[in-house]
Amino acid sequence: MDLLTAVEVIQAPLGETLPRLSEALAATIPHRAVAELSNCSFAPFKFRGESPGPTTADLDALRPFVPARGNWQGRAVMAGVEVPVVVLASEVTAPSALLVFLRTDDTALPDEVLAPAQALWDLVTAHMEGLRNEAVPATLAVSRAAAAARATTIADLGDAYGTALTSLLGVLRDRTVDDTTARSRAVDLAVTALVDLRSRAELERALTEERAGGAFDRLAESVRRVLRGRGVRLDLGTPGAEEGADRGLPTEVASTASAVVRSTVHAMLDDQRGVRRVHIAWKVAGTVLKATVRDDGPGTLSCGSLDVRRVAERLGPLGGGAEVDAVPGWGTTVTIEIPLGPAETPREDPLTVLGARELEVLGQLARGRRNREIAGELHISESTVKFHVAKILEKLGVTSRGEAAALAHEWGATAVR
Repeated sequence: MDLLTAVEVIQAPLGETLPRLSEALAATIPHRAVAELSNCSFAPFKFRGESPGPTTADLDALRPFVPARGNWQGRAVMAGVEVPVVVLASEVTAPSALLVFLRTDDTALPDEVLAPAQALWDLVTAHMEGLRNEAVPATLAVSRAAAAARATTIADLGDAYGTALTSLLGVLRDRTVDDTTARSRAVDLAVTALVDLRSRAELERALTEERAGGAFDRLAESVRRVLRGRGVRLDLGTPGAEEGADRGLPTEVASTASAVVRSTVHAMLDDQRGVRRVHIAWKVAGTVLKATVRDDGPGTLSCGSLDVRRVAERLGPLGGGAEVDAVPGWGTTVTIEIPLGPAETPREDPLTVLGARELEVLGQLARGRRNREIAGELHISESTVKFHVAKILEKLGVTSRGEAAALAHEWGATAVR
């Protein structure tokens, strides 16, 4: 492995990073599959290789075995099967980013093999952390659109939930087990399943969210470094409980807010003269993170100064925006707002596929009337009513009159439309 290989891995599209890593290290670390658990806002959990693959909980359980910034070789349970693994941990991020190789044999690998692999993983992790902290627009768009880690974790939770229910039903249906024993086993299974589900939910939050107060503290420290040696005072409106300090922020929102605030501070200092004080604050208001940056400068900052620093470009993928209020002689205030989640897509009325007569029939059907009653009310034959009902069920994608009636009530078709 050489520097050119490292460059190829880093330059790959986000979705190709893990496959490129697998290919680059296949000769030195033979493996049948590889998995990643990191704080990448695009997808903290990734897997490539033969199925079934491990879960996020499987990978997280390996952390106690790995020394600080190092690697570990041994056997671990992955997807319910004990297999030999090699784990690389990078302390570039907190918690450490894990790269886990599922191997086919237990042959120990020497340090001269693992050291270059560790260096490559540290380099890739540092690159991904840079993309996250600087809120690169393309990365943000993929992160918000995909939310791959959340989907994966939800699937994991669903599988665990289904397995627990199946186990409970198996115990309760077993006629060879007396009631007392069955209840005891069912309680044990339920408690174990609940503990597992809660731990997985907590892991999902840890990977995809950051506490608002903690994110602000990191931002403040990075701004202090920007102001160091420039004779500019920094005032902080540190968020408290009322400002949502303990609220969880999606990692892409926290990273974007921090990057935009830093860019705004740079614009205030570089594009104006006489700035001696900068005030920064943010709070979570409902479903929006609102950040304000205020200076005591000449009040000449323009939106163009922010555009040059890609502020709008960074906020765009997350549906955010920034306003500049510059008052000559009094200073400038920049207000930044970022939604905590994607805007909900309005639901489309499913009844728009129905014709006028079909809507009339559906309205009668929703009132609980039978075909003969509908025919008399609408002055049509009963066979025509049956035809319309069949077409209604087909167009709405439902299998019963009851389901169709439920949609009618939900979307207001109980009256003639």
